[in-house]
Order: sequence, then structure tokens, then C-alpha cells
Amino acid sequence: MEGKKVKAQVTWTGPGLRLVGETEDGPAIVVDSSGDDYGRHSGLAPMELVLVGLAGCTAMDVISIMAKKRQPMTNLQVKVDAERSATHPKVYTKIHIEYVAYGEGIDEKALLRAIELSEESYCSVTAMLKHTAEITSSARIVAAPNPAVPGPIGTSN
Repeated sequence: MEGKKVKAQVTWTGPGLRLVGETEDGPAIVVDSSGDDYGRHSGLAPMELVLVGLAGCTAMDVISIMAKKRQPMTNLQVKVDAERSATHPKVYTKIHIEYVAYGEGIDEKALLRAIELSEESYCSVTAMLKHTAEITSSARIVAAPNPAVPGPIGTSN
């Protein structure tokens, strides 16, 4: 059985290293360098996109699994901290994923099992990255009666 074929492309739009990336059936995204001589950081850098892809992949799994378990999760934030090697190719060598689940009455065991299933069975991005990086994770539950609005990176929500 043959797997799904996917096509992607980037088009250089300038200035500097600014690109527009797209797939056949998806919206476009701006990609840029994060600030060397040519980059303007007008979009996410390719390695930043990898981390966003990891967070998005595992978040979708956990949200789906928690819904099937009928858990009262009103929001989920997945935070990723990573370290890269100092030499080329500068791959990620350590990645820590923090899951922050919002909602009153969430069963911690259900959340931890959903995370385990994502990380060990379902998330394709984790499956690729674990070959070059040590991946760890942690989770916490924030009791919130209404959907919480998580803050930006670096906030304590």
C-alpha cells in the first residue's frame, strides 16, 4: 500500500531570504531567516517551523484523544523548548515539550495517557525528531471554569 503523496514549494519573494511556502491544498506561510545578514525575520525560520509542527502535531493528537475520553478540557497549550547542535547541520539535540491542559475536572491519568499515545504512536513529527534529539515532556492541569486564553511564549499561563 502506497502512502499519501504530498507536494510543497517555496517561492523567493524577497527582500533578503523571505519566501512564501505552500502546499497543493493548504494556505501559504511566510518563511524567513531569523536575522543574519539577509534575514528580516518577517516569518518563521525553517527550524522554528519544525518546532511549531511538533507542537501542532502532538497537540492535535492530545485534543482528539481527550475528546474521545470525554475529558472536560477547554483549552490546551503545548510549549516547546529546544537545543541545537553548535556545528552544521545544526539539528535539534534536546527537546522538551510542556503540555498545559485547561479545564475543571480533567483526569490527570487520562491526560498523561493521551500524551503517551501521541508521543509513542501517533505524532509523525515526534517519530522523525527522536532520531536526532532527546525528547522529554511534562504536563500540568490548570483548573479553569471557562476556556482559558493562554498567554504568549514565556508567560506562566
